[in-house]
Amino acid sequence: MVSLYEGGIYLVNGTEIVPEKEGAKVKALTGKDAEKESARKGTIAYSILKAHNTSDNMEHLKLKFDSMASHDITFVGIVQTAKASGMEQFPIPYVLTNCHNTLCAVGGTINEDDHMFGLSAAKKYGGIYVPPHIAVIHQYMREMMAGCGRMILGSDSHTRYGALGTMAVGEGGGELVKQLLCDTYDVAYPGVVAVYLDGAPRPGTGPQDIALAIIGAVFKNGYVKNKVMEFVGPGVASMTTDYRNGVDVMTTETTCLSSIWKTDEDTRAYLAKHHREDAYKELAPADVAYYDGCVYVDLSTVKPMIALPFHPSNTYEIDELKANLTDILGSVEAEAAKVSGGKAQFTLLDKVKGGELFVQQAVIAGCAGGTYSNVMEAAQALKGRNCGCDEFSLAVYPSSQPVFADLVKKGAVSDLMDAGAIIRTAFCGPCFGAGDTPCNNGLSIRHTTRNFPNREGSKPGNGQMAAVALMDARSIAATAANGGRLTSAWEMDGWDNVPEYEFDDISYKNRVYMGYGKGEAEKSLVYGPNIKDWPEMSPLADNILLKVCSKIMDPVTTTDELIPSGETSSYRSNPLGLAEFTLSRRDPEYVGRAKEVDKLEKARTKAGEAEELALEPVLAGIFEKIRTIPGNENVRAGETEIGSMVYAVKPGDGSAREQAASCQRVIGGLANICREYATKRYRSNVMNWGMVPFQMEAEPEFEVGDYIYVPGIKAALDGDLKDIKAYVLGKGTEDGIKELTLYIADMTAEEREIVKAGCLINYNKNRH
Repeated sequence: MVSLYEGGIYLVNGTEIVPEKEGAKVKALTGKDAEKESARKGTIAYSILKAHNTSDNMEHLKLKFDSMASHDITFVGIVQTAKASGMEQFPIPYVLTNCHNTLCAVGGTINEDDHMFGLSAAKKYGGIYVPPHIAVIHQYMREMMAGCGRMILGSDSHTRYGALGTMAVGEGGGELVKQLLCDTYDVAYPGVVAVYLDGAPRPGTGPQDIALAIIGAVFKNGYVKNKVMEFVGPGVASMTTDYRNGVDVMTTETTCLSSIWKTDEDTRAYLAKHHREDAYKELAPADVAYYDGCVYVDLSTVKPMIALPFHPSNTYEIDELKANLTDILGSVEAEAAKVSGGKAQFTLLDKVKGGELFVQQAVIAGCAGGTYSNVMEAAQALKGRNCGCDEFSLAVYPSSQPVFADLVKKGAVSDLMDAGAIIRTAFCGPCFGAGDTPCNNGLSIRHTTRNFPNREGSKPGNGQMAAVALMDARSIAATAANGGRLTSAWEMDGWDNVPEYEFDDISYKNRVYMGYGKGEAEKSLVYGPNIKDWPEMSPLADNILLKVCSKIMDPVTTTDELIPSGETSSYRSNPLGLAEFTLSRRDPEYVGRAKEVDKLEKARTKAGEAEELALEPVLAGIFEKIRTIPGNENVRAGETEIGSMVYAVKPGDGSAREQAASCQRVIGGLANICREYATKRYRSNVMNWGMVPFQMEAEPEFEVGDYIYVPGIKAALDGDLKDIKAYVLGKGTEDGIKELTLYIADMTAEEREIVKAGCLINYNKNRH
């Protein structure tokens, strides 16, 4: 089904895979010797990156993007940060969508206040404003902004438009701020991995099935981590562009940096249908292109898939699951017990009746599920059938008003409604816990992007536990037709008869504010009472004293665990207000611990050394012990910044939300220590918010409440970042000192200066 090559490969004439170790075959096929460095330049990714690189060094890229996109969880903070840094206008098209806190269901006026802030920002700085319910962020960008050879930066992790020939990157807000200030996105040249598609999907196999098969093969081994996935091969032509979009958006769950696909006449037709044929050009690898790896996918062998809780990589063929229900569901129950920490119970085996698994809810929504062809095929499968009148329910969210309108015109919406489905407007809520939260102990099957622990909205701390399994819309429709009995789409007939989509942008013309290039500087931003400026953050001192405020030994820690999504996101425009939720579902005591440390630091900077040390007697003992370390005999508290620290084995999988880092920072966070960062975007967020991105190879021999002293941190940031000496100091002065070796992966010159300045805002202020 899916196989991975060891080592690099040459792709010859777009069809022949030649493993690097068999490079001599290249000459037999082309008449020329294989030249690896030259062939590296033959990828589609190389040509696009080169065109957007502002430096003369292709190993260390400084990229400028063609356009950007944010939604209403992120754009307020980005605009506030850019404003504080001196921005006067949006220098490139910047789309502000309102598809996350769309419902305005909690917190009084705060959600709609943020929407009005976004509209006022579009008017003042010259932006594009997409009101609530009109389109989810990525569907709008596909329809209106993506184009062949372009690059788009978005403050949402699922910023992926590779199927339209656009290399798109999801990052934290700080990276968008840099583009708004006409700075660059700095990154080492990434590896490029070919995703070679062969054959054609069978009827009933949808884009989510293809995506889950790939994710299951590459996530756990890091095969494409921080690399570009380049989709090539004859199988590309077997998919419509709408179908390709559904595969492409899920590449985020592999932890790749970006994606790009070869383009063809179907790509042209898609862009022409959306009145943008001029955005088309053919993209294909050169006659000989070298890739750092290859994911081979025989599309014809991919069966309907399911990703069980609690990650998109926990994949099984639906048939395989049904044949081994007891063993597989038992393993998920065991994992659920770990997730809940004994605060709630989640069971699956009790949902097996007569040898069949029954689910309680289904959702087809968002940038992955709500596309035209997904919803249309689901509607055709359910026409004349019904979802039943028991506990099972189905909700469908078309991804944009144009998609919704055409589904209405073609009768698909009435077919779904007649079957008992609930139809809603364009909204991302079910993907991150702000809509359609299932019942306690309920299992929801969803064609959305993620199924992380409690991302669907349940709260173990309140005794609640639910979970999500990811499936394709076609198998969801088949399950709905059977009243919630888990059913593979292959158990039904009649697939692949999708009528041609007819795009009408009248809803955009009548509702979207098109202000690019029309900024009115004299206009004021509209602030609601919840919208607060970023608090001041101090520059880095010569030394740092870190108090361990959380230690997480899970294999992976998601951004949802670092800062929960769902209704907590409504407070994202109030940095200190949102920070109260930091690690609330994973380590509820963290915020209290961190705030106590922050009090010490604020007292240190305000009152002077002697008074500050008197606040907590143990600190006097800590500094006495520090002065016993050779070379630190004269260290003073006045030159040693005190802050909190989080240790996690592998933090940052998932969302691009910068709040995962900023919420730590605004309550005194100074560093993260980990074995490795799950994604580049989370590590970037850590640095942009002035925290030191430490790593260590050894097991952490420290506990919550211990102090870690790092002398000469500013000097270390000017050095090679290797073998940084640190010292673990126990909670009491009677404890000994343990030496610790930390390191920091490579940082650009700008990143080093940002951390030393204390955050990106300070860095930008210092430059002006």
